[in-house]
Amino acid sequence: MLNKVPEVTLAFWIIKVMATTVGETGADYLAVHVGLGTVVTGGIMATLLMATLAAQLWSRRYVPWTYWLTVVLVSVVGTQITDALTDKLEVSLYASTAAFTVALAMTFGAWYASERTLSIHTIVTVRRELFYWAAILFTFALGTAAGDLATEALGLGFQVGVLVFGGMIVLVVGAYYLGVNAVLAFWLAYILTRPLGASLGDLLSQSQAYGGLGLGTVKTSFVFLAIIIALVSFLSISLNKQRDLAKIAEEV
Repeated sequence: MLNKVPEVTLAFWIIKVMATTVGETGADYLAVHVGLGTVVTGGIMATLLMATLAAQLWSRRYVPWTYWLTVVLVSVVGTQITDALTDKLEVSLYASTAAFTVALAMTFGAWYASERTLSIHTIVTVRRELFYWAAILFTFALGTAAGDLATEALGLGFQVGVLVFGGMIVLVVGAYYLGVNAVLAFWLAYILTRPLGASLGDLLSQSQAYGGLGLGTVKTSFVFLAIIIALVSFLSISLNKQRDLAKIAEEV
């Protein structure tokens, strides 16, 4: 099995932020505007996620379309989990943020105890990939809870939320270039891009009365989906060219 995770490039982070934003606005659109409700939306998205994740696990190499579709669906499901706890079960955002932090820490602990590494550059077994996707799910759930806690419970608002989480990511990048462990820096940035994307999505989609720009969830979701599709198409074409060149080199 080849490494099942894409290289960490600028395109990777752009798609990641776009995917988190689509997860926020897409879940809101289906649950509220379409009228499916949180439970039905969560069930549909969870079923789609299971099917896509099965295809991702079945593949023997990294396939951009399958990988990023799985990320988008994980984003939606992670958002739905947090929203269900907050809205339906009335769990405090403080409690859910703490619970998801513990769950993510336990996932990393089990992953490291089993594999002796948390590196994303060696996702070459099914077990490592299962740990990877479990960690991804909890980062989305934690990011959603932490983002809602900051922008709603603590009253920062969408604009300040974008600035705060964007600034924290800049600090992580700076720490990485100053010598902080690359694996730690990656996962910190991965967690922080979730509340950044959620705050950005809310800022663009929510009405001006609530501090947003009033673009609506439909326009925001379709614009960001278009960006994701364009970037994933570019990555797929580039990856195919690289593999073709590698085959030619082997034949020579």
